[in-house]
Amino acid sequence: MKVMVIDTALGACVAGVFTGEADAAPPYALGVRAEVMAKGHQERLGGLARDAAAEAGGFGGIDRIGVTVGPGSFTGLRVGLAFALGLGAALDRPVIGVSTLDALAASAPIGGLVAAVIDARRGQVYARLFRDGAPLGEAEALPLETARDRILTAAGDARSTLIGSGAALLAETFPELAGAALHPLPAPTPEAVAALTLAADPATSPPQPLYLRAPDATPPSRLPGQPRQPAA
Repeated sequence: MKVMVIDTALGACVAGVFTGEADAAPPYALGVRAEVMAKGHQERLGGLARDAAAEAGGFGGIDRIGVTVGPGSFTGLRVGLAFALGLGAALDRPVIGVSTLDALAASAPIGGLVAAVIDARRGQVYARLFRDGAPLGEAEALPLETARDRILTAAGDARSTLIGSGAALLAETFPELAGAALHPLPAPTPEAVAALTLAADPATSPPQPLYLRAPDATPPSRLPGQPRQPAA
C-alpha cells in the first residue's frame, strides 16, 4: 500500500510518501520532506508535498492519506487537515486521522512505559501513556504534577521514556523524572505517522481535529461598529 502523510500539528511541517503493509515491516520511505518550524506551515506545506510526491513518482498510486489531527497547534493542525482533505478529494482517496500523541509514542526507539507528552503551556501537558505500544488510557490535558504522578505510578521501579516537547519540561521540573529516557522531539517521525496510517481502519479514524481543551483565543464579544455595553 502506498500512503502520503501530512503533519503540521506541532513543531514541524512534514510531507512524505511511504509504501508498506499494516502489521508488517516498518514502512519504506519513497520521498520525504520535513522542516522544523513553529509557524508558517501554510506557506511551506504545498511545496513540500509536491517535492515529496515527485521523488516518489507522483501522486498517482497513492492509496490513502494520513494526517495528524492533534492535540497540537490550533492553526497548524487546521492547515494540515485542510490540505489533506483537499488532496483526498482531488485523488478520490480516503483520509486517515492520526493522533499526534499516538504518533509520538510510535516514534519512541524502545518499548516499556512510554509517556507521549506535549507542552500545552499554562502549566499543563497533553499526555497519553503506553506500555509496549498499547495505550494505558485516553489522551488528556493534565497539570504537570498529575502527569508526573501518573508516570511514576505506571513506571514503578522500571525506567520510563518521555517523548515529545513536554519531555524536557517534566524532567527539568521534577527531579524524580530526571532518570527517564528523554526524547524531546518537536514532532512525530514521518515513519511513525506512516505506520499508523497503514494500520488504521478508515471507518474509525476520521480526519477530525482532536482538541483536549478550548482554544486560548476567544471570539469578540461585539461585532465591528457595535457600541460597547455600558458597565454594570
